Amino acid sequence: MNAIEEDVKSIVDKLDNDGVNFKDNTVLITGGAGFLGSWICDVLIHQGAKVICADNFSSGRSENVQHLLNSKNFSLVEHDISEPLHLDEHIDLVLHFASRASPLEFSKFPIEILKANTFGTWVALEIAKESKARFVFASSSEVYGNPDKKYVPTLENYHGNVNPTGPRSCYDEGKRVGETFSIAYKNQYGIDVRIVRIFNCYGPRLRPGDLYGRVVSRFIEQAMKGETLTIFGNGMQTRSFIYVTDLIEGILKFSSTPIAADEIINLGSDEEIKIIDLARIIAKLFHSEPKMEFHQLPKDDPLRRCPNIEKAKKILRWEPRTSLEQGLVKTISWYRKKYNLRRHSIKTE
Repeated sequence: MNAIEEDVKSIVDKLDNDGVNFKDNTVLITGGAGFLGSWICDVLIHQGAKVICADNFSSGRSENVQHLLNSKNFSLVEHDISEPLHLDEHIDLVLHFASRASPLEFSKFPIEILKANTFGTWVALEIAKESKARFVFASSSEVYGNPDKKYVPTLENYHGNVNPTGPRSCYDEGKRVGETFSIAYKNQYGIDVRIVRIFNCYGPRLRPGDLYGRVVSRFIEQAMKGETLTIFGNGMQTRSFIYVTDLIEGILKFSSTPIAADEIINLGSDEEIKIIDLARIIAKLFHSEPKMEFHQLPKDDPLRRCPNIEKAKKILRWEPRTSLEQGLVKTISWYRKKYNLRRHSIKTE
């Protein structure tokens, strides 16, 4: 059993212990080949759900779901969710997770990101309406923008400080419109709509990237190659990082808990850390001195980001269990194996 399989089994065990099970449910996951979507596919298939994974592979990867293709309960639909999608079967749950999410992509693919979170949300909601299915929208901490320090840790009732025309607006405002679409369908059609605002998450399958990619995967890849760790600003800006298994457990509990109907909820770690300290921790785990290179802080980059998760603790009886260092050790191990396999295959070709 590999590391991901072990983690999936641990999620399933925790959900089973809490009476959360999707056996015999038919679930549509848009963006199902992405980082979070593929983990959800794994857990649901393990529980005996029928899973329809819709993905256009703009940022999702076929390798994330390749191992599921032989399962009789799994079907893969290559589709851009911003275009109408017609399914013949009854759907019990729609999880709308389709969207590029890396800051690198905000300037390269703003139209696609907007369409996935606006038109795509509308298409997914129409499917939910037709089947009278529960609907879960994967929103983001980005809807809060760059909050004043008095609003950190941030509660769900904070309305945000977002620049509607800035470089991050395609994602920030796309998620905000997606939330508005979801609430409109709840109000007009009575659909069971749930909105999860996801804070920074990391773990196996998180795509590595270049200079402007996700910070955890970027630092790990740079440290693994013995390169300088690139930091934006002075590194004093903060984030909170949740390991993927804790987040997936929270998402699926949120998706099934009856009293969570029509709720908006933060899911993330409530432990705030400076980016420069994250770099130091990762360097330490590679047994090296941190070599850092500082770049200009991008416009509208939030200075602090940390959720208040009291609502999730109360409604879901959930909270993160994995410490940052524990999660990083597991993630680094996965990246090392993946990097070594790739390097070996290149040498033997």
